[in-house]
Parts: sequence; C-alpha cells; structure tokens
Amino acid sequence: MPVTAVTEVPVSEIFSSLQGEGTLVGRRQVFIRLAGCNLNCAYCDTACDCGPHCNVYCGGCSIAPYRLDNPLQIAQVMTAVTGLLTATPHHSCSITGGEPLLHAAVLEKLLPQLTALVPVQLETNGTLAAELERVLPWLRWVSMDIKLESVTAAPTPWVQHGDFLRLAAKVNCAVKLVIGPATTDAELEQATRLMAATAPQVTVIIQPLTSNGRSAVSAMRLLQCQQLMTTFLTDVRIIPQTHQFLSAP
Repeated sequence: MPVTAVTEVPVSEIFSSLQGEGTLVGRRQVFIRLAGCNLNCAYCDTACDCGPHCNVYCGGCSIAPYRLDNPLQIAQVMTAVTGLLTATPHHSCSITGGEPLLHAAVLEKLLPQLTALVPVQLETNGTLAAELERVLPWLRWVSMDIKLESVTAAPTPWVQHGDFLRLAAKVNCAVKLVIGPATTDAELEQATRLMAATAPQVTVIIQPLTSNGRSAVSAMRLLQCQQLMTTFLTDVRIIPQTHQFLSAP
C-alpha cells in the first residue's frame, strides 16, 4: 500500500489494551495498527486494508472513542498516543499491522518521537530485513513470525526469515510460530535449525491456532512440539492468544 508522503501513514486504529501474545503478554500497551500487508496468511484474523478513518479508543479509560481521517500525519499519531498515555499508565507501545515495516520511511520519523515517551515493540511477519535495519535503533523489542506453510497456505519464506532474524537478534527478539493441526514435525525441525544457527538465544513462542475461541491444537501435541524444539533451543514457551479468550481488542 503506497504512502502519499513520508509524513503520512495509513492507520487502521490506535488503541489501549492488554498485549495478548508473546513475551509481553498481559502488559498494558498502546497499539498503533498500520494498514497494509505484503503477505496473505490463511489464518489471519486482522483486517489489513486501510479504511477512510482511523479509530482511536481506550479500554477502561475516560477518553471517548473518536475518528481521524486517513492517512494520518505523524503529529496526529503522536497526539493520539499522548492522550492515551496521559489517561492511564502503559508499559509500552506496540507497532503492529498488517505489516508495519511497509511504512519504514514514516517510522524512521515517528519512532524517535515515540520512544521519547514510551519504549516500543515491533510486531512483524519477519520478511522485510532491509526495512527493519532502518528502524532497529529505536526498538526495545521485536516480535517476529516464522510463517509455516501448514497454517498460512503459502510457502514459508525461509531465506527472508533468516535474514530478518540475524538483524532482529540484536535487540530483545522473540520468534512466534503459529501452529495448527496440520503442522508437521519437519516444519518445526526446519524452523528450529534456522533459529539454532542464527540466534540460539532467542525466545520462541509456540502459539496454537485459535478456532472458535479455543486452541485448535491439543495440549499433548503442544508439549510434543515444545519437546522437539528444546532439543536445540533453550527458551521455548507455549502461549495462546490470551486476548481471544478475554474478548479484548
């Protein structure tokens, strides 16, 4: 999705909620969800298209929801985020999507201002290494996916994931693998070999696919996957999408 200027960015929503996935699960964050994605994963539950408006809202806060016209100026993003941070304490800010690194040129200008207020986590599909390099100095955490073919219905971009991980490992990086009933040991072994060769210290999150508000993978299978991966990796965790169970944004 093209951006009209390096001071403008299409934003789906800016909101305050709990982090439902990964190593920061349970933390209160301000989320900036940027529009657009370079992948089309079969399991994706997030609308990536840019609508005419960006919704701004705060769960449990006194701030009334409001809308801004897309695309947003950097100053508008900062004003919205500052309002949420003022309304209630937050641990950090999550830049998410879609795929936020499609907008690396804007993030280069936004992140220095944002990190002056709150530490920033990037949530990404882990395929755009050159774009990550442009914004890495301002990131406290990177949560990247390894996109397994068994759940995305598209070939796993192993080379891109490897290039990305080499850079992301320079900060607090966690790798998330969404797995489903069709995920094979061979896929997990290939992901394990990639991480062991590139960043063996990385935190790995096995996240079962969510279906109808429940894990689509049995507890026994999750434990088997964890056992397989801990043969070569030291920090492998099983964490479902907790916000789905709580009906949080």
